[in-house]
Amino acid sequence: MTNPAIAANGLRKASEDKIVLDAGAATPGVAAPDSGAVPKAAAGQDRPELQKAVQAFVDSGFAGLQLRVHDQRGEWVGSAGVRKLGESAEPPTNGQFWAGSVTKTFTATVVLQLVAEGEIGLDASVAGYLPHLGLDRRITVRMLLQHTSGLFNYTGEYYDDGTVVAGIPATGKEWVDNRFRTYRPQELVRLALSKPARFAPGTDQNYSNTNYTLALLLIEKVTGRSYAEEMQRRILQPLGLSGTVVPGTRTQIPGPHAHGYYRYQDADQWKTTDVTRQNLSLLAGAGDMISTTHDLHTFISALMGGELLPAPLLAEMRTPHGKLGYGLGLFVQDLGPDCGGTVLQHNGSPPGGYGALMYSSPDGSRTLTASLTTGDAAIDLAQEFPKALEKLLKEVFCGGQAEVADKAEPAQ
Repeated sequence: MTNPAIAANGLRKASEDKIVLDAGAATPGVAAPDSGAVPKAAAGQDRPELQKAVQAFVDSGFAGLQLRVHDQRGEWVGSAGVRKLGESAEPPTNGQFWAGSVTKTFTATVVLQLVAEGEIGLDASVAGYLPHLGLDRRITVRMLLQHTSGLFNYTGEYYDDGTVVAGIPATGKEWVDNRFRTYRPQELVRLALSKPARFAPGTDQNYSNTNYTLALLLIEKVTGRSYAEEMQRRILQPLGLSGTVVPGTRTQIPGPHAHGYYRYQDADQWKTTDVTRQNLSLLAGAGDMISTTHDLHTFISALMGGELLPAPLLAEMRTPHGKLGYGLGLFVQDLGPDCGGTVLQHNGSPPGGYGALMYSSPDGSRTLTASLTTGDAAIDLAQEFPKALEKLLKEVFCGGQAEVADKAEPAQ
């Protein structure tokens, strides 16, 4: 979600997995995260510049934001705005939220662990593992993780000439009316395969949720276990990520959380609805997880620190490719020599109500993780979000001094 084209009310285009709200039914056996009440000293009252950067999002029209920063000065947590419209309480500083496309980094990590174990070949044909789908045999596992497969994005495609090819409803009134519908991963992939490919495999790059739903199916086929089980076994349990959930078809956020809202047009009227509850099976493996700022920090810090992947595969993951500057499940962003150099990031924005930020220095020692929610304000997201994000990145990675390059990236 962090990136340029953040359309109308979805913090991005319909062709990607927008910025949505919160989800449903409680997850058995998953401990709810703490409420996020933090003593003022721990909340970093000595760093007013960070609180000011957080407030800038609210001032631009967002309902609320929670932020966690780890750097050479230690940990800082804070929030601004409201937890729920019409109330005065701020968002919980370790509340759960729909994490959107941050999920892709988790999915890529599991696939690369299987590569390390010799269960999957990074440059092997995906069709060899999933022969029943009728995939182009030229599409490799690497192409899925790198968004170079050419496969149609099942949430819709926007072409350079202005043509729009609809997919599964992921914006507007149609999404609002269908936001509790359950989709099966195979259904999502088959819809994508019923549409023309954007380009021949490996010849270009296009951000597509289809790639990561296929990665989910690949994980399940190779391991013989569900995606949720493998995620729990390989990442969530070892790292103690008790606030992170693979919800499946559940529609509720199980722990403390801020509410997310979606503003959409119904005939000639603009309406705002609470979309905290939603069914993100729409983005299976690509954008359906629930998490916390604490868990995202723990995950990205461990990943960058070499705890989850062997060094050669971590290096592959962090090597940018193509016009998106995308590695294997990560964006590689250059902030410039005066601003900490390179950061690794993946942000997320489900269809409505929520957004997530996850940034790290290459060694994992400096991280920024956040969640924001949209409310009932009419925000010019294409203008306001990048400005507020730039200010925040400057404070965390540039000491508030150097300018962050205005580099356009695809909405996530």
